[in-house]
Amino acid sequence: MADILNIPDSEPTSSVPRAKQSELQIRGFIFDIKKYAIHDGPGIRTTVFFKGCPLHCQWCQNPESWERHPELGFRRGRCIRCGQCVEVCMRQAITFTEDQPSIDANKCNLCGECVDACVVGAREIIGQEITVSEVMIAIEKDVVFYDQSGGGVTFSGGEPLMQPEFLLALLNQCQAQQIHTAVDTSCYAEPEIVESISEKTDLFLCDLKHMDSDIHERFTGVENNLILDNIKRLSEAGKKIVIRIPVIPGFNDDQANIEATRRFAASLSRVSKVDILPYNSGGKEKSVRLSASIKLMQTKTPDDKKMNSIAEYLNNYGFEVSIGG
Repeated sequence: MADILNIPDSEPTSSVPRAKQSELQIRGFIFDIKKYAIHDGPGIRTTVFFKGCPLHCQWCQNPESWERHPELGFRRGRCIRCGQCVEVCMRQAITFTEDQPSIDANKCNLCGECVDACVVGAREIIGQEITVSEVMIAIEKDVVFYDQSGGGVTFSGGEPLMQPEFLLALLNQCQAQQIHTAVDTSCYAEPEIVESISEKTDLFLCDLKHMDSDIHERFTGVENNLILDNIKRLSEAGKKIVIRIPVIPGFNDDQANIEATRRFAASLSRVSKVDILPYNSGGKEKSVRLSASIKLMQTKTPDDKKMNSIAEYLNNYGFEVSIGG
């Protein structure tokens, strides 16, 4: 992962207390580190995308985050059928079927030889294991931008709470360097995990998909009771919260759900802002690149009139509202 993210193979430059040295070697799975992010919390931020998610939202923009382990991605439109991937695969996991390369996931060990051999970049390994130390090296490069803009680091995904030890170690390291931290989360985790993480987190970006638990489960795979309870606990603990609502036409953009969401947000004492995020169809394109069979819903991106209407409705009840984060 260090090579993919252009991170030098060295320890963070800052002085790390001996008691925290072991934390630097804790390993986790991520699939991206995004620099200069401006929609994942205040200021200029570095967003670390964790791999693995207990929710499988049918509109997901990052379906490559669902599985915790690395995956082989294939951009079929780029493939020129040169056959190099077949020749270099020592496990004979790749064959041609109807003039298309096909991979046997049971034989593939993600060695990356086919990725290196593909001259057109049709193949990629999505996600790798990485240490806390390597992530911190990437984060430390941008400290000057955090200081100038009031930014920091956002841990997103996937679901960062699925890797609590890795997340907590990163939060500890950031706290030691006075780097502002945000966790972008569905809040679907055991309350004990949420509590332990909350002690080291400056801001929570909490996703609210739908207020009806049955509908929530039908479209995400899980009920929302645990999610709502955890958000309430964070508010009661005095944590700063931004509520984020993905606006998905045909799923949660009806007036009844918007009103139920508003009432819930109004019941929380520490909601500083509401972000409404328009549906983006980019996830569907990503889903066809994965070896796993993922079928996402197809809907339309809400127009400006719809987004502005929701924003105005929430704003009229005293919320600071941002469209797009």
